Amino acid sequence: MDPQATHLLYLHGFRSSPRSTKARLMAARVAREHPDLQWWCPQLPPSPREAIDMVMKGIADWPRKSMAVVGSSLGGFYATYVAGMTRCRTVLLNPAVHPARDLALYIGDQTAWHDPAEHFYFRPEYIQELRTMEVGALTRPERVLAIIAKGDEALDWHETSARYPDSNIKLLEGGDHALSDFEENHLDDVIAFINPV
Repeated sequence: MDPQATHLLYLHGFRSSPRSTKARLMAARVAREHPDLQWWCPQLPPSPREAIDMVMKGIADWPRKSMAVVGSSLGGFYATYVAGMTRCRTVLLNPAVHPARDLALYIGDQTAWHDPAEHFYFRPEYIQELRTMEVGALTRPERVLAIIAKGDEALDWHETSARYPDSNIKLLEGGDHALSDFEENHLDDVIAFINPV
């Protein structure tokens, strides 16, 4: 049986931030009900290489058996990389599985989702950085829970669910990319998976 989580990493999606609704809901739940759980939700830089370097340095001393990662969208792709490197418990929320292909359409000036006044430039070389982070089949797929909405308007749920064939998949009829019903219908499942009773 897995131990209770002692460290929890949350990775936000493309154009997103620690101010995302799901990140704030998770932070509030952790603070209220699991105050001993070390929580880290960093603002990820636009460069995938810089983002994953920052993350891996930040969790270098974390205990692999009792750490967990939650990733949303592009953060789910990053979380899959972390899972491949650490074999930790992982929850993926509508994870991106082919970001090198899909984000090629977004090269250029972008605005931050939570503050359109914030701009960043998504550079062509970031596509190759994403390609180098593809980890293949996971060695501990049973330690992964993927919550996937068939109604995701940004990603193809067929591709997403096929990427994690031996993992725990919660496949939603309908829903949306943001998982707008996250607090009511999914937050308890996320906490239960990373904190087994």
